[in-house]
Amino acid sequence: MNICTIRTLKRVGSLVLLALGLFTTYPGKTFLAQTETVVYVAPIEGIIDLGLAPFLQRVLNEATQAGAAALILDINTFGGRVDAAVLIRDTLLNARVQTVAFVNKRAISAGALISLAAEKIVMADGGTIGAATPVQMGQPGAPAQPVEEKTVSYVRKEFRATAESRKRPPLIAEAMVDADVEIPDLIQKGKLLTLTTEEALKHKIADFRADTIEGVLEQLGLAGAEVKRASPNWAENLVRFLTHPVVSSLLITIGMLGIILELRTPGFGVPGVLGITSLALFFWGHWLVQLAGWEELLLVGSGLFLLALEIFVIPGFGIAGVLGIAAVLGGLSLSLVGSGATWEFILRAVGRVVFSLLAALIASLVMLRFLPRLPFGRRLILESGLPSDEGYASTPETDKRWLGKKGTTVSPLRTAGIAEIEGERVDVVSDGEFIESGAPIVVTRVDGNRIVVRRSH
Repeated sequence: MNICTIRTLKRVGSLVLLALGLFTTYPGKTFLAQTETVVYVAPIEGIIDLGLAPFLQRVLNEATQAGAAALILDINTFGGRVDAAVLIRDTLLNARVQTVAFVNKRAISAGALISLAAEKIVMADGGTIGAATPVQMGQPGAPAQPVEEKTVSYVRKEFRATAESRKRPPLIAEAMVDADVEIPDLIQKGKLLTLTTEEALKHKIADFRADTIEGVLEQLGLAGAEVKRASPNWAENLVRFLTHPVVSSLLITIGMLGIILELRTPGFGVPGVLGITSLALFFWGHWLVQLAGWEELLLVGSGLFLLALEIFVIPGFGIAGVLGIAAVLGGLSLSLVGSGATWEFILRAVGRVVFSLLAALIASLVMLRFLPRLPFGRRLILESGLPSDEGYASTPETDKRWLGKKGTTVSPLRTAGIAEIEGERVDVVSDGEFIESGAPIVVTRVDGNRIVVRRSH
């Protein structure tokens, strides 16, 4: 036997040993080694908010790339935001990995929609699923209020479409949302449907029963698979914090407050940095949860530009200011609105933004009034006076002679223009009203380098 033949046999023997090492033989069955079967587990606990969607998308992507056998959602929630549940529902319906909802112990409201979007539903003993009627929160401490029929209709159809896509009874899914849906021998009209584990199994909503993740794996035929438990990272926790309704409203208030103070004071300092940082955090959080986009950023940026133009370039307050306020209000409001939002929800989002803007405006007026009296404020504001008896004067001596003089406007005053006084053309401004060309005027005061006039009768 030559050397080449020996080398060939060694290579073949190595391949055979490698193949044998990858397989474990049992009586009548051959399985891949356990290390090749991976299952991901993601928790859905507490309130379902917008920050949960990016977390589940990340875990789903990791499971897909790892070739996982399944993604198990460990669900125990009383619900939360409908738009967040819709985002998660769409993600699950488009998943390329087997998805399993393990209801342990409850999937109420938005949690029920997420469960219905999974390929399989497993329920623990004593579990419940359903009761998904949408409500709107009232004043702090007040009970939740029912929403309009069009909102109920939208959520009902989301439940039905999700159940149909997973071959589950669509009428039962609708009965979880709308109390007007009646199913004989199951739910009467006027009551919302909530199913126990036994009822869910009986009516083909749940596929099987299990009390632990290990029990779920056995039912799936994945006993002994490697379990990788996922948890939100610091960035995802930060996003959930930034998109909380109270925190997001506070960020808007601080952001607008900083910008207003910066526009009212010369230079660029702490208020401007604080304002821009707050708005950046607001948009970053809502960008990641797919609420804010380039359109909202452009709207807010254009609005701030128009407001700055109105303050520094255009005298008075006109179209630019109104358009600026509308653009800022629209951009911030749209950043709070998710998919499937009704006009009712949009109006509540606008109300939140209006409240935040008013709070920023009131706070800025208070701070501008009292800031000079604070120790920190004294270091920011120049309080040294320039008295006229020491030679300082803001009004040129040549302009003081026009005080009390009468003349005629040469051009319209909007509010600045030209008037003719005692045969001389003089730059003047009106005291706020529009004065047409050729109207009689009288100089009421000389303020710095401005000669202020009003219509003469």
